[in-house]
Amino acid sequence: MPEFKVCMYPFGPLVGPFLFLELENMPHNMNFGDALQAIKDGREVARAGWNGKNQFVFMIKASDYQKTLGFDLKVCDGLAIKTSKNEIQVGWLASQQDMLADDWKIIE
Repeated sequence: MPEFKVCMYPFGPLVGPFLFLELENMPHNMNFGDALQAIKDGREVARAGWNGKNQFVFMIKASDYQKTLGFDLKVCDGLAIKTSKNEIQVGWLASQQDMLADDWKIIE
């Protein structure tokens, strides 16, 4: 069971106790929703059930990518995977098995 802690709003306490899940204390059985939120928070995630070693998924931020283009064109955030061949594959899409799996973990 993940540990929870009480957090205070930066500008003062919220009315009533609010609990926020700390991603660092998440077990290695996160669902895809938890893994996707971790990606949005800048973390790298992987599935325990993947055969390839050292694979993980992460987000490529449009703001970082935009700077390298040199022309004015809108770029959107996207997911990428670092493959077991030590390559970055941009435009990673989750399979149905990935979306239904409960073995996601945060890469430290």
